[in-house]
Amino acid sequence: MIEFELINHEEAPVIFEQATCHNGMKIALATLNAPKALNALNLDMIRLLAPQLDAWANDPQIAMVMLKGAGEKAFCAGGDVVSLYREMSSDTSNALIETFFSEEYRLDYQIHNYDKPILLWGNGIIMGGGLGLTAGASHKVMTETSRIAMPEITIGLYPDVGGSYFLNKMPKGVGLFLGLTAANINAADAKLVGLADHFMDSEKLSLLLQNLVEVNWGKTNVLNHEKLTQLLLSLDEASHAPPKSEIKPLIKVFEALDEKDDLSEQVEFILALDSTDNKWLSKAQAALKHGSPLSAALVKAQLTRSAGKTLRDCFKQELGMSVTAGEFGEFQEGVRALLIDKDGKPNWRFKSVAEVTDDAIERFFAPRWDENDHPLRDL
Repeated sequence: MIEFELINHEEAPVIFEQATCHNGMKIALATLNAPKALNALNLDMIRLLAPQLDAWANDPQIAMVMLKGAGEKAFCAGGDVVSLYREMSSDTSNALIETFFSEEYRLDYQIHNYDKPILLWGNGIIMGGGLGLTAGASHKVMTETSRIAMPEITIGLYPDVGGSYFLNKMPKGVGLFLGLTAANINAADAKLVGLADHFMDSEKLSLLLQNLVEVNWGKTNVLNHEKLTQLLLSLDEASHAPPKSEIKPLIKVFEALDEKDDLSEQVEFILALDSTDNKWLSKAQAALKHGSPLSAALVKAQLTRSAGKTLRDCFKQELGMSVTAGEFGEFQEGVRALLIDKDGKPNWRFKSVAEVTDDAIERFFAPRWDENDHPLRDL
């Protein structure tokens, strides 16, 4: 039986544990601990995770790190936008908005650039900020319950947390479609678009943990990456087949979407697709139809402007966009309608993508800081 040693408080927003392996090396486990809030990522969590990841990176006894969420429903259902809403409603300086997004993106970047293996257990819901934590992990494991999305168009935001980078890495048109429609993807689709490396039955979590302590971990990160990959491949083979892909049958459709230049044309193209026998596509169309036209325009603009940019530059661009979103009002209205008043009737600033002005979009991309003053200058 595997025994984990608790290294912080069991009621902390993130629980940290370590287990000693058979050869004396250790594995580390970080569990997001807000199951009632579907482990929504808040500033307290970020401020616990970042320094602990640093400590584990510098500990020669730690072979690898695993990230998971408490409970069965979610790894992380996104950032804690309700807290951000309260801040936007009460603070005209936008101080917390800048602080939250700066520290969130810094943590995401840290995960992307972590030398030791990071195993992400992607069970249940992974949305928005949860995807920011997921995308950079070296070994991303999804299960039959995984439900992944960037649903920012529904709250007047845009796919941040590195979406400018990883959506552009997907097959033609797919990143744009997912950003415009908030479409949920399953484990098979996550593998197809580069957001998952492995599929495992959710019931195999305890077996996975037991196997991790039995690995003969080495002293180099390169070797330990290989050892973790081999273990996960063996557990993949012992699992059931993943759910059927929703994206694969529509690849030609997404390629056709990509060939259109004008956003209005692209929106019309998506809404005109026959979804009579396709619930997944029908839900995606509904989200686009009712989502923020400003958000749709921002998705298009961010993917166009970030094409070919480094991950670092994508995060720097997104920080400016997110702080502007805190001022503009659309984000606030989207959160109000979906999560505060829950009336489902957001009063969007623009009524269609054709009405979104160039000036409004440019405001999101205007430089906010000199290079030497940028909060993420030292990434």
